[in-house]
Amino acid sequence: MAKLNGILKIEGTLENLTFYKSADGHMVRTKGGVSKKRILNDPAFIRTRENGAEFGKSANAGKMLRMAAGALVFKAKDAKLSSRLLQVMSKIKNLDTISVRGERNVSEGILTLDGQLALRGFDFNNRAPLQSVLFSPYALDTTTGEVVISDFTPGEQLRFPAGATHFNMRSAFVNLDFATGLSDVTYSNVISLPIDLTLATQTLTPTGVPIGAGTQLYLILIEFFQEVNGVSYSLKNGAFNVLNVLDVV
Repeated sequence: MAKLNGILKIEGTLENLTFYKSADGHMVRTKGGVSKKRILNDPAFIRTRENGAEFGKSANAGKMLRMAAGALVFKAKDAKLSSRLLQVMSKIKNLDTISVRGERNVSEGILTLDGQLALRGFDFNNRAPLQSVLFSPYALDTTTGEVVISDFTPGEQLRFPAGATHFNMRSAFVNLDFATGLSDVTYSNVISLPIDLTLATQTLTPTGVPIGAGTQLYLILIEFFQEVNGVSYSLKNGAFNVLNVLDVV
């Protein structure tokens, strides 16, 4: 795969070359020479089929998490979220020491401590990692999902984008079963504050514990706004917003 430079930008197939546009620009690659039928049936491609099956399961696990997080994902994400989640889910899948090759899955890998650590701290928007935006310690109660930020001064402990005058914070308590895809989520109150030097303790408390069995995930969302004449406007469609996985249990 190569990047296409030059004035002429084309898309489509020309002889054995395929031209296409991606998030990284205009690209070109050679046309594959092995038929799908052969890959699905030839014993020589058994490893390929196994890898493909596990790839699909890992991609589906990433989709499960995006869907479970609900509307929060649409407020803070980047263009490569799906591919970055796939990388994380693939690592977690590799930690499945029970299933045979070709059937390893995230639902087993996430039960391990290393699997949980792989997802803990994940940022849905790589342009705004939590650690580079929030400079204040917080306490998370994994039983209730409550997040407490003590003695918080927004103007000093938030890295905010130019033009921002206000911000919102909200947390989510997610229960996701990676084996079945079933999930439930509860959300906290929304804290809306000006970015100033007011010192106060902020508490985000979900409405309850989500139902079901599965992996418990705790998320926090930080959104930035500019207020003009009493109306709040999102900055660059949420380009600076944070959505982070605080913990995984």
